Amino acid sequence: GCGTGRDVVELVLRGAAEGIGLEIQTTAHETARKLAERYDVSDRCRFQTASTVPADLVISIDAFEHFDDPAAILNLMAGCLKPNGIAWISFGPTWYHPYGGHLFSVFPWSHLIFTKWAQIEWRKKYRSDGATRFRETAGGLNQISIRRFKKFVLQSPFAIETFETLPIRGIKLFNNPLTREFLSSCVRCRLRLR
Repeated sequence: GCGTGRDVVELVLRGAAEGIGLEIQTTAHETARKLAERYDVSDRCRFQTASTVPADLVISIDAFEHFDDPAAILNLMAGCLKPNGIAWISFGPTWYHPYGGHLFSVFPWSHLIFTKWAQIEWRKKYRSDGATRFRETAGGLNQISIRRFKKFVLQSPFAIETFETLPIRGIKLFNNPLTREFLSSCVRCRLRLR
């Protein structure tokens, strides 16, 4: 999900030979192309819904909590890479974060206190997209936890090179293996094809 292409353009400006931004929302492609033109890198940036060009590196920022099928996305990423390719993934907040429910988190952890149905009904007062499940909301929300993401990675074609969870700012002292799911702001990892 490269969105409007800002990160792709930035990578090319910083020396990447080529950047291919994948985004399923095709309405963002034109905005991304214009951004690449503005920075005079349109000859090295492409924006599309899929790619068959093997890459050295796949980067995913702030998207894994939105993918409907995170395990399938890891396999898709693996298929986009050259042998020994690397994936850099960073995302959050995860589901057990105080605001892991995104728009459903009216106050810290409210998305864990109220039923999914109560939250959907509350959301209907502010959004009229017809969503009846978290996954159906604009952008989707898959309720992924740190543990579940790590399980998907271990079952994928990737080996973990680095895996870290960053504590919520200001409460680092309380973040430990027992509280990690509830007190981490994001996940960052570097994965290599096996």
